[in-house]
Amino acid sequence: MTESTVIVFVHGAWHSSLHWAVTLRSLAARGRPGVAVDLPGHGATAPLPSGYLEPGQPGLATERSAVAELTTDALVEALLADLARIRRRFDRVVLVAHSAGGGPASAAVERHPDLVDHLVYLSAFVPAGRPRFGEYVGDPRNAGAVQVPRVGDPDAIGAFRINPLSTDPAEVEVIRRSFLGDWPADRHGWRLTLHPDEPLASLAGEYAVTAGRWGRVARSYVRMTGDLALPPATQDLMIDEADRTTPDNPFAVHSLPGGHSPFLTRPDELAELLARIVRRT
Repeated sequence: MTESTVIVFVHGAWHSSLHWAVTLRSLAARGRPGVAVDLPGHGATAPLPSGYLEPGQPGLATERSAVAELTTDALVEALLADLARIRRRFDRVVLVAHSAGGGPASAAVERHPDLVDHLVYLSAFVPAGRPRFGEYVGDPRNAGAVQVPRVGDPDAIGAFRINPLSTDPAEVEVIRRSFLGDWPADRHGWRLTLHPDEPLASLAGEYAVTAGRWGRVARSYVRMTGDLALPPATQDLMIDEADRTTPDNPFAVHSLPGGHSPFLTRPDELAELLARIVRRT
C-alpha cells in the first residue's frame, strides 16, 4: 500500500453503497482509497415489498416490511464489523456518514472510538444534543424542510416506506426535490436506486453518545447550503449542540453549495473537499 488512510462511506436513509460510486472514482483519481458499506436492509440484497415492482403495486400501503425487525444494535454492529475488518488493513480510518447514517456512525464510534480517526458528517444527523433524528426533524427550525412523502402507517408496516416508482408525478417530484433539488428533473434514473423501505430503527431509534468516547474523536461537518431535506438551519443546530457537548473538541466546519446528495450532483467537489480534510488530519 502507498496510502495508509482509507475513507469509509456510510449511506443515509433509503440509499446504499451504490450512491458513492462516482465519488469513489473521483477520490481514486486523487490517490485516495475509499470503500462504501451497506447497513442491514440496504444494498443489492435489500428486500422489497412483494408488489413494489408489479403493476398497480398491490399491498404497498399495508404489507409488513421485511426490515421491520431490524434494531439500532443490528445497524451499529454491522457497521462495527465492517470497520474492524477495514482497520486491520489501514493505519488511519476516516468515516464519512450521510444524513441518517450519522446515527449508526456516531454510535459505532461511541462503542469503539479506536476504530475511527476522524468522523465526517455530510449533511448528517449528529446525536450529541438529541439522541433521535426525529427530535431534529420535528424542531420548529426544520419546518421548511421538504419531507419525503410516506406510504402507509410506519408502525403497522414496520418501516418508513416511500415510493420512488410512484405513477403520481407530484409525489415523485417531491422526492426528487428533497434528495436531489439540484438534479435535472428530466433525468429519472435516480428513482431506480432508492430503496422503498427504511428501518424504523434508522430514523426513530436512539443513538446516545458521550463526550468521553464519541467526543474525543476528531470530527468535521460538511454543510450543504442548498439542502432541502435537512436545511442549513438544522445542520447548524446539530453542530452547535454537539460543540456544547465537547467544547474542547469542536467541529471543523466546511460548506458546499447544492442539495442533499452531493455524491451524485457534485462528486468531484465533494471528493476534493474530503481529500483536503484527509490531508489535514
